[in-house]
Amino acid sequence: MSKEQKKDDSKKKKRVVVSPPCPASVSTGYVIIRGVLQGLVGASMDEAAVSLMQPTFIKEKAPTGKFSMNLGKKLGSCELDLPETSEGKNALWEALDAALVRVISENKPISCFSLPKDEALSKYGSGILNGGISKKIPDTLTLASIDGIVLCVPPSVPFATTGSIKKVSIDLKQSGITCGKKARKAEVSIKFNVDEQGDEQMVSSCTDRPVDDAAIQSLRANKIGVLEGKSLVTAAEEEKPPVNEGTRSTEQKDEEMVVNAWEVKGKIDYNKLVDQFGSTLIDKNLMTRIEAATVGKGNIDKIHRFLRRGIFFSHRDMNGILDNIEKGQPMYLYTGRGPSSSAMHLGHLVPFLFTKWLQDAFKVPLVIQMTDDEKFLFKGEFTAENGDNLDHYASLTLENARDIIACEFDYEKTFIFSDLDYVGRMYPNIVRIWKAVTTNTVNGIFGFDGSSNIGKIAFPAIQAAPSFASSFPVVLGGTRDSRDCCLIPCAIDQDPYFRMTRDVAHKMVSGDHGLGGKPSLIHSKFFPPLQGATGKMSSSDSNSAIFLTDTPEEIERKIKSFAFSGGQETKKLQEEHGANLDLDVSYQWLRFFLEDDELLEKIGKDYGSGSGEYWSTGKVKAKLIEVLKELVAAHQERRSKITDEEVKKWMTERCIAIAK
Repeated sequence: MSKEQKKDDSKKKKRVVVSPPCPASVSTGYVIIRGVLQGLVGASMDEAAVSLMQPTFIKEKAPTGKFSMNLGKKLGSCELDLPETSEGKNALWEALDAALVRVISENKPISCFSLPKDEALSKYGSGILNGGISKKIPDTLTLASIDGIVLCVPPSVPFATTGSIKKVSIDLKQSGITCGKKARKAEVSIKFNVDEQGDEQMVSSCTDRPVDDAAIQSLRANKIGVLEGKSLVTAAEEEKPPVNEGTRSTEQKDEEMVVNAWEVKGKIDYNKLVDQFGSTLIDKNLMTRIEAATVGKGNIDKIHRFLRRGIFFSHRDMNGILDNIEKGQPMYLYTGRGPSSSAMHLGHLVPFLFTKWLQDAFKVPLVIQMTDDEKFLFKGEFTAENGDNLDHYASLTLENARDIIACEFDYEKTFIFSDLDYVGRMYPNIVRIWKAVTTNTVNGIFGFDGSSNIGKIAFPAIQAAPSFASSFPVVLGGTRDSRDCCLIPCAIDQDPYFRMTRDVAHKMVSGDHGLGGKPSLIHSKFFPPLQGATGKMSSSDSNSAIFLTDTPEEIERKIKSFAFSGGQETKKLQEEHGANLDLDVSYQWLRFFLEDDELLEKIGKDYGSGSGEYWSTGKVKAKLIEVLKELVAAHQERRSKITDEEVKKWMTERCIAIAK
């Protein structure tokens, strides 16, 4: 045999080993962990060097992976110093686990797109890579993105959503944190396991459209971008000796107040807000009139705690509507809900609890608008593969209706309606409002511009229409000559809709309407999120809220882990200064949900002075946990008995008007 033949035979015998591709479940777990870890410690994606993921799934024949993240030298070049103590490391692992559970439960979309290698590296930097720069990088890169969490090159195309896997857990025996003065680098190494869903999941579809540049700017800063990282910062600060013992630990950085129909943030100055909006504070004289018209008539035992404690604090034309009630003019209530999530939270419950009291106190009908159309117009999505998700918001309406019915309204006097179903009845009034309000007016009130879809600009008229009884010809027997006055209980951020409504109300009714057609409003303060008594609670952050579906264990965990404390750093300081009740979330929540005025006063006195039975944060949190467990359990019990047929009954058009 010639040398050439032997050479050819050796080539033929050489075995080519092809590694199996990374499973989508492992790639999904990798993408989630990578983003959550960077956000947890506040590491820029440009500076966090991530090693090539080791395909441990091949040898272990299970959905696992392993990688490390180099965060610089000593304690790392991120907002949060990597912990050197075992206690600190345990806290970081626990926070990482909690964040992973949350992100998966929120079922966030994972989008993928492709870019030429040079363009991707030029635009986003080498921090997106899985394993750094090497000659083996393909000419075209596929990138995965979870909005606000991560942008990176995954080992393979991941699933379409974070909830496509059951769980991703960290194997602490094979993971570690290296840092400190003696360490050559600050590094977190992670071995992870993925619990897969039982059924087949859809992988993310790749497009040629990159994510919006503005959406990834936060990922390129050394700032903590994951909620659970805030508690780590607090814990780290508590380990440091105080600069000045007299400095209170309860100060929060004031953020500029922003309150409009779409956004609420910052420390809210309600007196300033009333001045800006032009509403009126509820004073003692008005409280006396409300009490006379309700308790005084024997309709109800006492004024609601939300009024007693100034939670409903502002109004428009409440005196006018009381004047009309005294004259025997008919009245109805109107409130609503924008179905943005399948589970409502305690903040959503507040207006419905008060509306229930108003219905009982005044013995009047109530209409509840479900703005599924609005949620689609402002948050809806369209993909070439699946079309739009309008039906999703329609289904959320039905789920939220169960929670509303569970608030124990009077069925004979209550009509719940979906805009998508009922808009035809309101359409004549919607057209009249469109005719009466200019585009400049709507843009000025709501901040719309040329980039807003036409549905957004048209929607305010749809929310305004239920303010007029003629929008309910069957339900209220309303006509344009009806003199029914409308009272709207709502959070004050909804006021802009009805300022617009009141400006054109005279065009919607006959001349002898007691208030010139204008709806009256009674405004509530915002229910604060767990992380601080500023802004308002949001469904988009599961750990900022207690949901009406939460278990007793989840309620206890969230209050203990996330409720911002107005107490002092040490027992000594707490006994000397007491707590800042205005900042303490647990105390503020008790103001909303603890019915007993005397007990609330005692808790405030004890906690504010650092003495007595409720002297500490732990004691106050324990009381809040007790109150919320009872409240949520009772709600869940009522909700569990509400069938699909029951929901259909409440949403069927029928007469609920009081006989005149």
